[in-house]
Amino acid sequence: MNNNNISIEDVPLNNFHQLMSLRAGGGWILDGYVLSIIGVAIVQFSQHLQLDTFWQGMVAASAMLGTFCSGFLGGWLTDIVGRRRLFFVGPILFILGSVGTFWAESALTLFILRFLVGVGVGLEYPVAGSLLTEFLPQKHRGKRLAGLTILWFAGAALAYIVGNLILSIGGDAAWRLVLASPAVLGILLFALRLGTPESPRWLVSKGRFNEAEQIIKKVYGPEFSLKNMPAESVEAKVTLKDLVRSGYGKRMLFVSVFWSAAVVPMFAVYSFAPVVLKALNLDGEWASLGSIAITLLFVVGCVVATRLIDSMGRRRLIIHSFLWSSLALLALGMFSHGSEMLVLVMFGAYAVFIGGAQVLELVYPNELFPTEVRAFAVGMGSSMSRIGSAAGTWLVPISLQSLGIEYTMYAAAIVSFIGLLVSVWLAPETRNMTLSQAASLAR
Repeated sequence: MNNNNISIEDVPLNNFHQLMSLRAGGGWILDGYVLSIIGVAIVQFSQHLQLDTFWQGMVAASAMLGTFCSGFLGGWLTDIVGRRRLFFVGPILFILGSVGTFWAESALTLFILRFLVGVGVGLEYPVAGSLLTEFLPQKHRGKRLAGLTILWFAGAALAYIVGNLILSIGGDAAWRLVLASPAVLGILLFALRLGTPESPRWLVSKGRFNEAEQIIKKVYGPEFSLKNMPAESVEAKVTLKDLVRSGYGKRMLFVSVFWSAAVVPMFAVYSFAPVVLKALNLDGEWASLGSIAITLLFVVGCVVATRLIDSMGRRRLIIHSFLWSSLALLALGMFSHGSEMLVLVMFGAYAVFIGGAQVLELVYPNELFPTEVRAFAVGMGSSMSRIGSAAGTWLVPISLQSLGIEYTMYAAAIVSFIGLLVSVWLAPETRNMTLSQAASLAR
């Protein structure tokens, strides 16, 4: 059979694609778990270690600070040394950082260990995202990448379910087991990723054509070769320096701002869910069940958005997502002293509506940049969003204490409205495009 005219971006999904989706998706489950588990245990370890509001915020924000630092470094390294080598670093850091928290006896130690976990999270976005993107067929790329966000929230929901279960049966020191629990998932993820090949696109970008050809034949079949891989358009090949002074600079601005606007309010909620819900008059069982319910609604929102991503298009989806989620946050501020059910409904509405922006965090960055700088661009977007998330998370307990829940929710709404304005201004449409078409500046 002669497949010289068939692009590898047009082949049907095969078992390898399914396995790669699982290998990358496992990282997002673990990311959601490790970044959310802090919210489950924060009340207990704050009391045990006698943390004031400053250190509560610092410990909660430490993982985001780690993500900020490693996003820049990880994206740069991924484009230089390849995707495969760094694919295993994240799980190792998850294991080491999580196990270490079991013996933490001070706020500073806990901060350093959670920072290390955050470094692992920051590596996952450019490494796993780029590797999966460069293997997926065009027809399935958008939904598969969007589906990673669903897995992130599934991991977050798992963190609240498992964490609350451990707290209910683990005694006074149960928070240590809660914070150490991601190590189990880290071990499973490391084992799952054994045998992962390097990206043929990256190998070609480094002139390693024979290695790329061998991987293409192994993944797609012996009848396929480099002739079946679409070449990057000439104008899409830029240096990292060109990224900030060419048309890609505007794309980088869009990715950084919309990603930040999508995650800043969300991480603030996750890191202090029991505290925020208590401020909204939800305490005890209401707070525990509310945290789990809201997390599951985040999953619902991402599932709905994933189904709409191709029919509705990227641009319309992100605009509507920011519009309605902003209004939901605004309503939370206006009715912050309402009944428990009213608060949960509005929080749930925010969780569902922000799903569109959440799933596009992995779609837009991977589609808008060429192979040479894809991982760097994703890493930069991730880093910029996490520094905003870290600042927002650190400020939550201070804001609740000094401004109150009403104005804290108003601040979250403003952040979301900024995402709306930038999306109306800069959000492009990339559906039904190959990677080279989507990344080209000529369109």
